[in-house]
Amino acid sequence: MAVLNILQVGHPTLRERAEEISPEELASDEWQVFIDNLVETMRAANGAGLAANQVGTLRRICAVEVRAQNPRYPEKEPIPLTILVNPVITLVDESTMSSYEGCLSVPNLRGRVTRNAHIEITYLDREGTAHKRIAQGIQAVTY
Repeated sequence: MAVLNILQVGHPTLRERAEEISPEELASDEWQVFIDNLVETMRAANGAGLAANQVGTLRRICAVEVRAQNPRYPEKEPIPLTILVNPVITLVDESTMSSYEGCLSVPNLRGRVTRNAHIEITYLDREGTAHKRIAQGIQAVTY
């Protein structure tokens, strides 16, 4: 596995829309290695999540994981490693919550961000299996 370069704020790729990836493409060795590298990069940076566009790949793939005692997010509840492919987020209701967040593409800066606190996420996992999940509170903010 390899640690990839994380693009920093101001890089034009961070403003572009990522494309969906087909289940057939996803099954390839190339994309499976990419996902492993994305996870390795997120973990090396102590992130809670990392999207493919943050490492210069304009595909709709992201990794989310909150490990116990993450030094960047000690207040977050643990979330097991989840790979989201072609995720779609739908609001369940209009509730919101604020929390201090950081971004691996905006180093050394954290700020209070208000996000929806009750969402539904539909996505494919790295094997191409469809999932639907409801997330509330700090977990919704993380996804």
